[in-house]
Amino acid sequence: MTKPTVFITRIIPNPGLILLNEHFPPEGIAQSALEIWPHDLPPTRTQLIEHARGADGLLCLLTDKIDGDLMDAIGPQLKIISNFAVGVDNIDVSAATARGIPVGNTPGVLTDATADQAFALMMSAGRRINEAERFLRAGNWVTWQPSLLLGADFAGATLGIIGFGRIGQAVAKRAQGFDMRVLYYSPNAQPAYGAQSVDLDTLVRESDFISVHVPFKPETRHLVNADFLAKMKPNAVLVNTARGGVLDQTALYNALKSNQIFAAALDVTDPEPLPMDSPLLELENCVIVPHLGSASKKTRDMMSLLAAQNLIAGLKGERLPNCVNPEIYTS
Repeated sequence: MTKPTVFITRIIPNPGLILLNEHFPPEGIAQSALEIWPHDLPPTRTQLIEHARGADGLLCLLTDKIDGDLMDAIGPQLKIISNFAVGVDNIDVSAATARGIPVGNTPGVLTDATADQAFALMMSAGRRINEAERFLRAGNWVTWQPSLLLGADFAGATLGIIGFGRIGQAVAKRAQGFDMRVLYYSPNAQPAYGAQSVDLDTLVRESDFISVHVPFKPETRHLVNADFLAKMKPNAVLVNTARGGVLDQTALYNALKSNQIFAAALDVTDPEPLPMDSPLLELENCVIVPHLGSASKKTRDMMSLLAAQNLIAGLKGERLPNCVNPEIYTS
């Protein structure tokens, strides 16, 4: 029986690699059913097709666009697509379902790390931490001043959470420690941690801090736009740890530049990486980091394990531990 072959589009943390190597041990000096793209930058589409063609399994990252044409180019033998992420907006899931291919993701394990990141960004932007550090390093700190770099208050403030799934609820849990009033907008979500369900307009108008946690879909593209920003309080802080496309960055730039809102903090941008000539990088009241929501060692190790487990299950013809298109098992 021919051993299944796998292509992995980037080096993932060791726990997942160890598990995969146990299932795909090398045979001989240079023969292995497991190929890993070794470079820091992701493979181009042409390179991805070249290396994945004929593979039975594909383990990809959110930087890899996996559509129906690419699946067909890999071949009809493709049994499983395992995504090293929770979000699967980089994959045409409908196309995979039509071809009978299960798509796996890595939910749950990055909830706390991403919620921590959202709060860290909220505090960095609200208390002007990054701006203050740049001020100091530039040699501008000459004495203590009563009105120097005044920021926002957290205790008793109102936090609005858009998207009240696992991560949104974890952010609400953290807000309890600051005695914050928490509002959320998320159709069909149940209340938790004392948060109150409201319509989106109420949330935007009443919140001192807004944290976005919705998946990227056509209906959430530019959910945060000029109209949204115009309704925010002038002292409000916006945080996005979801996906860059949820936010209209031109509208955000205009709102921050004119001090229409106080500050923003972005873990994600559109595109990624953010071009160095982006006007957002000129602003002191905008904190931007390179998509680090799940970037703790424990979390990324667990993500690698889940991605590997999904891949192995798919190759065995078993139900994936975490499948985003489970309907393939009943169709």
